[in-house]
Amino acid sequence: MRILVDADACPVKEIIIRTARRFLIPVIMFVNTCHIINDGYSTVVTVDQHSDSVDYAIVNSIKPGDIIVTQDHGLAALAMSPKNFVISQNGFIYDNSNIDSLLSFRHESAKVRRSGGRTPNPKKRTAEEDEKFEKTLVGVIEKAK
Repeated sequence: MRILVDADACPVKEIIIRTARRFLIPVIMFVNTCHIINDGYSTVVTVDQHSDSVDYAIVNSIKPGDIIVTQDHGLAALAMSPKNFVISQNGFIYDNSNIDSLLSFRHESAKVRRSGGRTPNPKKRTAEEDEKFEKTLVGVIEKAK
């Protein structure tokens, strides 16, 4: 078991590292060349800045039993399998019962933006969201063991 992180804009990297250390689980952070991570624990994989480079690097690295952390619904859909877990930075577990509606919403939002419309900006992250993520991550680790 490993934790693979879509780390470019991930606000819960510290929680992931703290939890992984507690359970002695390796972490791989995937970033493009615009980001630098040096947390002293994780392995960092740096890829070029091309669109979806990080996503493809993650998908090509997944092994059975891995936990993938991403806020990207498209990556989540590609990473899902019965042998691993995919969770969002907010502690949401992606699965077959919710991915289609999430991808549909993503598609509709992109259409609105392309036509000049606006979609709401994300709200400021709260301590409650961090707690929910950590609780979900611990639960997924315990279930995966």
